[in-house]
Parts: sequence; C-alpha cells; structure tokens
Amino acid sequence: MTVLVSAASRHGSTAEIAEAIGRTLRQRGLDVDVQPAAGMSAVDRYEAVVLGSAVYMGHWLEAAKQLAESESRTLRGRPVWLFSSGPVGDPPKPDEQPVDVGAIVAATDARGHRLFNGNLDPHRLGFAERAMIRAVRAQTGDYRNWTEIAAWAEEIADALQS
Repeated sequence: MTVLVSAASRHGSTAEIAEAIGRTLRQRGLDVDVQPAAGMSAVDRYEAVVLGSAVYMGHWLEAAKQLAESESRTLRGRPVWLFSSGPVGDPPKPDEQPVDVGAIVAATDARGHRLFNGNLDPHRLGFAERAMIRAVRAQTGDYRNWTEIAAWAEEIADALQS
C-alpha cells in the first residue's frame, strides 16, 4: 500500500508532524511518501492519503486547501485522514476546530480529522508575526504531543492493514 503524507507548514512544525506520521506508517511496513502540500498536483498514484495543515487565524493554509479541493474527486475514492496543527499554551488555545475543516472533510470524504497542539517558536517567526503574538499574549513553546501523534498514525496503519 502506498501512502501519501502531505502537509502545509508555514514554519516547519506541521511538516515535522507529517514526518513523524510517515515514520510510524513506515515502521508498520507501509510504503510512504512524505511531501509538502505546496507543489503537489496529483494524488492518483497513492492508495491512501494523510493530509494536514498548520492553522492560522482559524483556517488551513492555502496549499493544503487547494490540494484537497483540486484532488477531491480522487481523494473521495481512497482512504483519507486529515490533521490540523495549531493550538498552543496550557491549556491549548484556540481549542476549536479550524473553520474550513468541515468542508474539507466533506470534499474528501475523510475518515477522520485530528487537531494536534502546535509549536510557537518566536525565532521562526517574522517581525509582524512576533508583534502579533505579543499583542495577543500567545504562549510560546512546543506543545506537540509526539505520543499522541504516533498513536494516531498507528490507528491509520491498523485501518489500512485490516
């Protein structure tokens, strides 16, 4: 089984989640290709897809949305899982689902969606982004739960291998 794990990542943290998912799936014996969503033009050579995006201002990044929309017909014919990365802090904020995920789930007929905590590293941000996180008093730090991410990837592997 060939699996595409693709993500849109603004500063690399969501791409690291995609890599971790890919590693877990490979460890389970699946043939995995981890690629950025930007530049992906076709998914028809893959038998399953895991698609994710960083969440900014409550929305998926454009590259992931465009991939889901342009390939929706193909994706509906395959097992698809979606993930989002974004909430930071303790407790994580924001705690609601990204605004556009419901439409993306419907367009791709995804089997599920997971919202993972993110990583807010001020050293990876531009000047305007650093000013914004100061203004809203966002908590910086890496809040990703690698055990939770690996467990979700294991669930996907179980579903694909059953």
